[in-house]
Amino acid sequence: MRALALAFLCLVFAGTAAAQRAPDAAVWRPLDPENALYIDTAHGRIVVEMYPEIAPRAVERVKTLTRMQFYDGLTFHRVIEGFMAQGGDPLGDGTGASPLPDLPAEFTFRRGAEFPFIQAAQQTNFRLGFYKAMPIATQPDALMSATADGRVYAHGLHCPGIASMARGEDDNTANSQFFLMRDAYPRLDGEYTVWGRVVFGLDVVRALNVGEPPTNPDRMLQVRVAADLPETERAPIFVMRTDSRDFRDLIQDVRRDRRADFSVCDIEVPARVPRTQERERRWWSIIPFLN
Repeated sequence: MRALALAFLCLVFAGTAAAQRAPDAAVWRPLDPENALYIDTAHGRIVVEMYPEIAPRAVERVKTLTRMQFYDGLTFHRVIEGFMAQGGDPLGDGTGASPLPDLPAEFTFRRGAEFPFIQAAQQTNFRLGFYKAMPIATQPDALMSATADGRVYAHGLHCPGIASMARGEDDNTANSQFFLMRDAYPRLDGEYTVWGRVVFGLDVVRALNVGEPPTNPDRMLQVRVAADLPETERAPIFVMRTDSRDFRDLIQDVRRDRRADFSVCDIEVPARVPRTQERERRWWSIIPFLN
């Protein structure tokens, strides 16, 4: 009888643990390791979700250079308070690039029905909101039926955490340098290629030493695509689905708190990890638990 009771308790415990490891799929989506970039700094790790469906050439370039270990050891050579942190220059002065050819601009993209869009605000003829964790401006869905390709114009918004390609005066000169937004800067919208967003580590971006260049610049100690790391070293990050009821409620909460000052850039898309015993021994132990 005692053995049966112990077996039952083990089954209950296992079921509870499994439930903790299985977030509600209607609310949380797992971060794809093939499109997750880990940037390690002295201040901690930055995790960027990449969007090849929005900027395929830029994402391919970042992945290629990462897998060449090109970024390892390079500095954040231009860090401006209230603006952004720029790195990826092998010369460290803003004039360098990789040996690969420059990229064509991907300032905008064509959004179809397969890009679920959640509206948070409206500005003239554009709708402002989210595709996944990416804040975007887009023409309304109603126009899709009137276009030849069934798609509408859209572009990323330079909100806090956005990853965007740096370039020269010519639009088609992005190469290896990129910048991470420390704060919102809408003047850049539609002028630079947005390719990702920080889902964890925005505090690290804001902790980087400031200057042009900084007196003691921070470095990218190591940059890796999460899929290239052993599974035990990847964080099991889940990002809130922006097409969920929970996220719509979050929009309303932020709108109520900000009132007339409300901006799409005020909304931070939550990222969480499951509650497991092993979590305390991993680098992601500081990421908030899923409830």
